Amino acid sequence: MSGSNNVFLVGPMGVGKTTIGKHLSEELNLQLFDTDREIEARAGADIPWIFDVEGEEGFRQREIRVLDALSQQQGIVLATGGGIVLKQENRQALASRGTVVYLTAPIDLLVERTSKDKKRPLLQQDDPRAVLEKTLEVRDPLYREVADFIVSTSRKNPRQVAKEIVRKIVE
Repeated sequence: MSGSNNVFLVGPMGVGKTTIGKHLSEELNLQLFDTDREIEARAGADIPWIFDVEGEEGFRQREIRVLDALSQQQGIVLATGGGIVLKQENRQALASRGTVVYLTAPIDLLVERTSKDKKRPLLQQDDPRAVLEKTLEVRDPLYREVADFIVSTSRKNPRQVAKEIVRKIVE
């Protein structure tokens, strides 16, 4: 692991960051946090409401504060929101405060996993696939910039992915 014993999971919505984070925190015996859940807890409101009232920029500002606070802890697994890499200060915090794992999956799988989820404000469009493709086009280079390594979640169960991450961390 890099200079810290934190593990940060990044990647697109629907890739399984939260679910894999649960298994990974058990495997490593570390506390699990999820930036989206933490933002909701601190705001006393869910993310769609925050987007409605404050817009995406208001949400991103909350995300910066939550990531800064959480990433300064030691011994955590952190499942991040898909857009966390959009802000330079977030990329810096991730890269310097832990091991960053970029979780990937084919676009078809991401569409399938997010198709019924009404809690994803960016996907409440006529063509969620096009939105996912466009966001991935913008974010993929940013995920790669901060990642210590990349793990595919395609055709693997979350426990297998967590074990694969643990193997890569201890190498």
